[in-house]
Amino acid sequence: KFNKVILKRLNMTRKSKPPLSLQKLAKLMAGKDGKIAVVVGPVTDDKRLYEVPKLSVCALRFTETARASILKAGGECLTFDKLAMRSPLGKGTVLLRGPVKARESERHFGKAPGVPHSSTAPRVRAKGRKFEKARGKRSSRGYKV
Repeated sequence: KFNKVILKRLNMTRKSKPPLSLQKLAKLMAGKDGKIAVVVGPVTDDKRLYEVPKLSVCALRFTETARASILKAGGECLTFDKLAMRSPLGKGTVLLRGPVKARESERHFGKAPGVPHSSTAPRVRAKGRKFEKARGKRSSRGYKV
C-alpha cells in the first residue's frame, strides 16, 4: 500500500507535488521520534524556525539551506532509493504532503469576484487607485458588495 501511494505521487504533476517547509515538517513530526518523514516533493528551508529538531527526512529534493540545517541539527536527508533499502514496505515512516492549494493562482478560482459571499480575488493588472477600487468595492464610493 505504501509503495503504491508513493508510486502514484511520484507520477503526479508538478502542481500536485507542492513543497513542504521545515517549519511544517518539524511541527508534523513532533512526538514521532525515530520515524522517517517521507515527502514526495521538495523540502524548503524556513527562516522562522530557529531550532531545527533532529529529523530523518526522505524527499525528492532539498534546498541547499534546508539540507544544511537538517544536517547541522544531527538529522539526515534521504533519497527514495536509500529509503527503499532501509524500509522497503514503509515501516516506521510518516507520509506527508505540502499544501496543494497554497498557490497564488488558487486565489482566483471559485465563485466570481464581486458576487455576494465570494472571497475570490479578481484578476487585476495593478493594485493602484484606478483598478477595481470604485463603485461596489468601497462604501465611500456608492456601495459595497
